[in-house]
Amino acid sequence: MFFTSAIIAQEGEVVVNQDKQIETLLRLKKEVNKTLVNYRIQIFNGNRQGAEKARDEFVKVFSSWKPDMKFQTPNYKIWVGEFKTRLEADRALLQIKKEFRNAFIIKL
Repeated sequence: MFFTSAIIAQEGEVVVNQDKQIETLLRLKKEVNKTLVNYRIQIFNGNRQGAEKARDEFVKVFSSWKPDMKFQTPNYKIWVGEFKTRLEADRALLQIKKEFRNAFIIKL
């Protein structure tokens, strides 16, 4: 026994009505995103003495990145790099992890 059936499809047209300023806003957002720093790498979290030691060690090994010390009660954090994309941060993390095993990426 064989069954046959006919497939009936509907055809249509989609029309999108949008404000012309949306394209302008999208273009502005793309420009802003190019300049934003979205990722950093944290190499230390703890007391002030440990943070200063980690910062000094980092500068000796990686002179191309400037470390920043941040205080978030009750700990000091050392952040390095300013990365726009996760891929850039991942590449840098591979190098940094050779010296600072506990380093990880943070999203701002």
